Amino acid sequence: MMSRETVGRPMEILLVEDSLSDARLAIEALKEGQVKHRMTLVCDGREAMQFLRHEGPFAQTPRPDLILLDLGLPKMDGREVLEELRSDYDLKSIPVVILTSSEAHQDLVRDECLNVEGYLVKPVDMAKFLSLVRALKRYWLNDVILPTVVEG
Repeated sequence: MMSRETVGRPMEILLVEDSLSDARLAIEALKEGQVKHRMTLVCDGREAMQFLRHEGPFAQTPRPDLILLDLGLPKMDGREVLEELRSDYDLKSIPVVILTSSEAHQDLVRDECLNVEGYLVKPVDMAKFLSLVRALKRYWLNDVILPTVVEG
């Protein structure tokens, strides 16, 4: 039997972005799309890995259901974060969407064959962003939440 609080749980999103104006646009897009979520913003790659590994001030943080990852980060760039994520058994299954600065950059990143669920060009195009988040939300509900409820 499905529990209402499990199915109704907000999607946990980790936004890894050093530009506060780009972060604000992503946050606004999610609000407008009425996607039930909780978002955490971290501003560099090292902080992202601390968050994901529950280190230091992030000891009690929830595991994200989705990571929105900028590539041009200070201290540890997005490619390094992604490499660590994909090589960590406990973290590699978290869906990642890359935030890129231009269409040309998106093509370059795609050519690198990074193992990600999607790409978004900044500033975030509201319609594309919401379409991608809704698709990931369907995945999240069907492949993450419902199997957990059925097994439990």
